[in-house]
Amino acid sequence: MVLYLDICCLKRPFDDQVQPRVRLETEAVLGLLAEDPSRVTFVRSVAHDLENDQNPLAWRAERVRGWFAERPLAKPEAGPLQVRTAELMRRGLRGFDALHLACAETAGADVFVTCDNRLLAVAQRLGPALKVRVGELTAVAREVLS
Repeated sequence: MVLYLDICCLKRPFDDQVQPRVRLETEAVLGLLAEDPSRVTFVRSVAHDLENDQNPLAWRAERVRGWFAERPLAKPEAGPLQVRTAELMRRGLRGFDALHLACAETAGADVFVTCDNRLLAVAQRLGPALKVRVGELTAVAREVLS
């Protein structure tokens, strides 16, 4: 299975672990990242690098950058990526969310994984207009790690 993890998933292990949801999502993302590469492949994109570079906490950005270094970089053509990103924005997705989804589609991901409730709601509304399945982090982890 080819997964595209949203930045919110990759940042989850650095969030305050007091809330049960945050702890569950942290375990889910760490479990996915540790999964055997013969079962799970991750892709990353320029959107990951751009968004991570905006992280105000340098140590957190560096840690996420380390995870990226182990993942293949998808390099879609700029023109079609821009067109698809603009289309997704017209349909209600915000800047980085639209860019990430467009990158996941062009990279051939099976699932775009996120823990962002707003993004999940918009993706559900868009349904078949998306070319990649959008999955909630803990649900995808249950599916993959079971």
